Amino acid sequence: MKSYKYIGMAMLTAFTLSGCSDFLDTENKSNANQNGEEFFKKNAESLLTSAYYSYRDIVNMIDIADQGADLYINARGADDGTFSLYNFDPENGTVTNLYKYCYKAINYANGVLSYTSDPKLVAEATFLRNWGYYYLTQHFGGVPYVTSYIESSTRDYPRAALADIYAGMLADLEACYNEASLPEIDHTGRVSKRAVAALAAKTALAAAWDLGTTLTDEVKGTYTVHNTEMFRTAASWAEKAIGGVQLTMSFEDKWSPKNEGNDEEIFSIQYDRLGYPGNKTNGGHSLMYDYMGYYGNCVQTGHKGTKSGGTNSLSYKAMELFERGDQRYEGTFMTVYYNPELKDGVVGWGDDGYLAYYNLSAAELAKKPISIKFYPSYTTEAEALADLEAIKSQTVKFATGTHGNNLPFACIMGADQITQWYFNEDGSLQAKKTLSTADFIKAGFASSPCVKKWDDPESENVTEKNCYRDIVVFHVSDMYLIAAEAYLLADDQPAALAKINAVRNRAGLPSLASFSSYEAPYSISSSFTETPLDLVLDERARELYAERTRWEDLRRTRQLVRYNIEFARAIDNVADMQNSKGETKWYRPIPATEINNNTSMTLEDQNPGY
Repeated sequence: MKSYKYIGMAMLTAFTLSGCSDFLDTENKSNANQNGEEFFKKNAESLLTSAYYSYRDIVNMIDIADQGADLYINARGADDGTFSLYNFDPENGTVTNLYKYCYKAINYANGVLSYTSDPKLVAEATFLRNWGYYYLTQHFGGVPYVTSYIESSTRDYPRAALADIYAGMLADLEACYNEASLPEIDHTGRVSKRAVAALAAKTALAAAWDLGTTLTDEVKGTYTVHNTEMFRTAASWAEKAIGGVQLTMSFEDKWSPKNEGNDEEIFSIQYDRLGYPGNKTNGGHSLMYDYMGYYGNCVQTGHKGTKSGGTNSLSYKAMELFERGDQRYEGTFMTVYYNPELKDGVVGWGDDGYLAYYNLSAAELAKKPISIKFYPSYTTEAEALADLEAIKSQTVKFATGTHGNNLPFACIMGADQITQWYFNEDGSLQAKKTLSTADFIKAGFASSPCVKKWDDPESENVTEKNCYRDIVVFHVSDMYLIAAEAYLLADDQPAALAKINAVRNRAGLPSLASFSSYEAPYSISSSFTETPLDLVLDERARELYAERTRWEDLRRTRQLVRYNIEFARAIDNVADMQNSKGETKWYRPIPATEINNNTSMTLEDQNPGY
């Protein structure tokens, strides 16, 4: 799809597709869009490209996807954002945009279904429509379920029952999967049978939880399971998505920028720096510059920049999430930063500073001075000191104004305490400093390692929209853990544990003999009783860190309140997640504009909590 993915940009602006600006608000297309209709009848694939392209708006929404959970905080200050504080309302712009973007994508897909009978295009459009409904059901619950292209002036779209939407989605995806013209797998950004299976697995799993379980205590995260059939369906779909692929490549290689489109990728939103027709400086996405602490002015420090000032950086729990020997820590986070020379107030880039890790050989990197080195929480002081002694030629402090970082250091990250050593001019270490993690974060600079999953070695030294890495949406190890969760809830612990151990083994960890043999590496209170489900969620946290699934995972599994109270910096008790009536905000609010404009919806249709 790389060769023509940007056709959608022209399509988005050349033709007005109703429902894009005001959700389900419509227009009479009989005059203004007559030429557009004739064009798309002959060129439905161009409209399909626009449908694909519209999902870029959704997959880059990190705040609503990951905040308000347990893994991320804002690095500069105590305010972790409105979604972590649970003080958003139906007027919230991000919530409104998510709702709008989903219906825009759905209406593009419905347009394709209206204009073509080509079986492959129909299958792709059907997938894209149901992907939009997957986002909507996870964030809003029941919503208007529209399966035809909006081309009249009606505003009458009643809210559908969640059970009806799930049933329609799974029926659609079953038919889509059975379409012979779809390839088994595709690495060009288009839909394949295994992509359909992945979406069906996640849809069935969500349906199993939402329709087949009952929450008994939201603070304790307890529930009863009264129907396991849909969990078994989810496991079956996940196995189809896995397609027999074994987890043989290293985690580091899986996420290497040199290894896009590898065997573990199932579906991705694709970007192409070379083929982008506009200003390449801001034609990409910003995931590279999110999920990190604040590292100063990037053109002066040579470290990766961020416009946000450091959002979605490591939470206290995340600092201790990874077990000793877990290769996913080094595969997820950049732990060594190189100190570039400063010339005329500007540092080198590409083969110096942050990106040197990707663009130089190991022998060349061994000669580069180190600016910052992070050690995971399980590292002992003796281990850190031995490692620093071995690289003493690189732990050198330089005169002010000559390099990007005047105060290079190394530290051991911990949820309660940071152990830190600053470097001297001769490569020796200054006396050890210990400070609370809270104080370290408040200091503001380099308080959290950067996530490197989305790093683009060709990125310019900017703070946003210059990353052209493909955004992986579905991948094999995710499906292993979807299957594990489904098997667990279907009361098949051996099958669940086998999937979990496969993921752990690839990460360099030993197999677990049972769910009860797992001990979380992070601190928990005496009132937090670990369950088998916590192991699944911990493995999802480690395997899918920075993949915009965390809030969705906790909502689905009915652990949202329990995890926020135990781990979130912004939440002390369930009342912090409720409105004045004591209703908990398990879903996002239906946007006020939708309530006001849709003649079949009233305030009675609003979600609890708002």
